[in-house]
Amino acid sequence: MTEQEHKKMGDTLWKIADQLRGAMNADDFRDYMLAFLFLRYLSDNYETAAAKELGSDYPVDVPEDVRRKLGANSPLALWYQDNPADTEDFERLMRRRVHYVIRPEHLWSNIAEMARVQSNELLSTLQTGMKYIEEQSFESTFGGLFSEINLSSEKLGKTYSDRNAALCKIIVEIANGLKSFSTDSDTLGDAYEYLIGQFAAGSGKKAGEFYTPQFVSDILSQIVSLDGQEPSTGKRKHIDKIMDFACGSGSLLLNVRHRMGAHGIGKIYGQEKNITTYNLARMNMLLHGVKDTEFEIFHGDTLTNDWEMLRELNPAKMPRFDAVVANPPFSYRWTPTDAMADDVRFKNYGLAPKSAADFAFLLHGFHYLKDDGVMAIILPHGVLFRGGAEARIRTKLLKDGHVDTVIGLPANLFYSTGIPVCILVLKRCKKPDDVLFINAAEHFVRGKRQNFLGDGTVGKPDHIGKIVSTYQHRTEEPRYSRRVPMTEIEENDFNLNISRYVSTATAEEEIDLAAVHTRLTALNQKIAAATKEHNAFLQELGLSPLP
Repeated sequence: MTEQEHKKMGDTLWKIADQLRGAMNADDFRDYMLAFLFLRYLSDNYETAAAKELGSDYPVDVPEDVRRKLGANSPLALWYQDNPADTEDFERLMRRRVHYVIRPEHLWSNIAEMARVQSNELLSTLQTGMKYIEEQSFESTFGGLFSEINLSSEKLGKTYSDRNAALCKIIVEIANGLKSFSTDSDTLGDAYEYLIGQFAAGSGKKAGEFYTPQFVSDILSQIVSLDGQEPSTGKRKHIDKIMDFACGSGSLLLNVRHRMGAHGIGKIYGQEKNITTYNLARMNMLLHGVKDTEFEIFHGDTLTNDWEMLRELNPAKMPRFDAVVANPPFSYRWTPTDAMADDVRFKNYGLAPKSAADFAFLLHGFHYLKDDGVMAIILPHGVLFRGGAEARIRTKLLKDGHVDTVIGLPANLFYSTGIPVCILVLKRCKKPDDVLFINAAEHFVRGKRQNFLGDGTVGKPDHIGKIVSTYQHRTEEPRYSRRVPMTEIEENDFNLNISRYVSTATAEEEIDLAAVHTRLTALNQKIAAATKEHNAFLQELGLSPLP
């Protein structure tokens, strides 16, 4: 499917969402719609795997009208009817193969048919099916995946009948909308991402909880995909482990995977505090063809370090990551305990102030970075110049040689805030004895509600490519980028305010007063001579001379 067709499919689904949600909150409707899209993917994937396992026994050649007369809405349903004694062994096999089980009555094809005929059993069938997928998955991999999809919510309707009718309408529209498109995993994954972006645009400030704009995500993913120690040599061959400790819907991690290729990353790790967003991230991974053995998303609080895996104190066993990416909540208010001062993540630097956990998030990710790894994190500009505890943390990071690059982005790029933000690139063992500053604040495409960064396609300026190339080759350009020696940063009390080092202001042209005086004198002399000559003509004509 072409990029244009991907967009058309996304637009089709978004129009359906916009029409159907009515008075329902966009975030609530998002969860229903994305869950159904995910169920469609799981069903397609499961039926494909079932056909492969059953081989010639899979009744794919039976005409649809014949199947329907027999009460079967899918070839798998017909096989279940004909082989009741073998279904238990088959499900055991499928649990090992694809790590989950969907009964024929819970497949999307049956759900869509029930919706088409307005079956009163649709709601209860959906509830049973989602619960079965969660409980019958391999090693509880899918446990709680649909936990936030409340099909009994009065937001769908006051009575069971009302809710059932609403679900019928939603599912019929989605099924019809998908009919004219190829729905392989990549296609559905792209549609899922597109819808997340569209819902984020409509959610305003809440969107920052789960979504990083694609063009900002592109910058971070390209940076960490380059060789950690020698970016100028190009893309690294493999990332063993990558982590996003505030992963939202997982779009940033998937962007890196897309750039590295399906086999370019060993394992993906993410953490998310919001339960709904955590489930969105897991669905997003699976929809993009990431196997459940290739990722681990943990539901928990990053700042209190709930994840048992990350609490390992033995340096030999503690997980380390080749790449860390993150877009944590900006200036998040937190309540660090006294015990946190001795936390291994913070004790060498100090605690971030209660008013802004920005450096707490940064230090958390940096603690787990490999010696040759790269970390790219989005933060508010305040971390560059605020005083107090943040100044002490910033100073130590700089003195220890861990701050590699500071990138200033334009204002109004994010749904959650209009303020300009920055990207900090950190390394444990960076080679250059300077800090690269990139001031991209004036390089953007202005939009109605939100500004954008061009990617060089269809005649757009390549703002993203310019930032990444400048980082990769550490190039300097007036009013855009500069390599600043540590001596100069120390002279500025370790203040990293970008405009101190790379100003976008245009210097006023110096005026040579002596030269201006000479030109004015010459002009006056010419005026006097011309006036004298003109008056001579006027006198001959008997007219009054000019003064």
